[in-house]
Amino acid sequence: MITLHHLRIGRSIFTVWLLEEMQLDYELKVYHRNPETFRAQEDLAAATPLGKSPTLEDGDIMLTESGAIAAYLVDRYDSDGRFAPARSDHKAWAEYLRWLHYPEGSAFLPLFLKMLLAREGDNKSKVFSAFAEGEVPMHLGLIDKRLGEMPFILGDQFQAPDIGISYIANMAERLGELGPYSNLKAYLDRNMARDAWKRAKERAVE
Repeated sequence: MITLHHLRIGRSIFTVWLLEEMQLDYELKVYHRNPETFRAQEDLAAATPLGKSPTLEDGDIMLTESGAIAAYLVDRYDSDGRFAPARSDHKAWAEYLRWLHYPEGSAFLPLFLKMLLAREGDNKSKVFSAFAEGEVPMHLGLIDKRLGEMPFILGDQFQAPDIGISYIANMAERLGELGPYSNLKAYLDRNMARDAWKRAKERAVE
């Protein structure tokens, strides 16, 4: 039985989304943040290695890290090849790996810095501000250009990397950074209209 440890108001809802897209049976254990520190409360730390989410259990397997969890779920349970290309197509597989790990490997940090800097008021770090100001448009522009050429990040079909790219687009929108990127905004709107995303929100947000 798959169990997902999910921290409210965080990225693990996107793992819930993948589970819903794949139509897998799973138990969702929901945890809440400390209202003062906004960090996870102690019950998540007791249940998972770092007190972080998403953490996935599947029998005697425990996994952390969104990309690793997505890769595991697709490799083990995507028997119809809906969410990843065939490994025998080495070029397509390489592109799949690139975009599966890109959201947290490269794209997340600049947006995360933007979020932290927004909380610093008028005392923003000049070094971090300069870095984020250069990196955010570079990454969003890269994704936007690609989505001007194809409806999903790997082509005509929604696949596992679209979950992570949607996470980045969603984060950019919440930070007020998505305005100039019409392809990325339209892509996010399309993906947020998917039934599996709606089910994930209904199940994980309450």
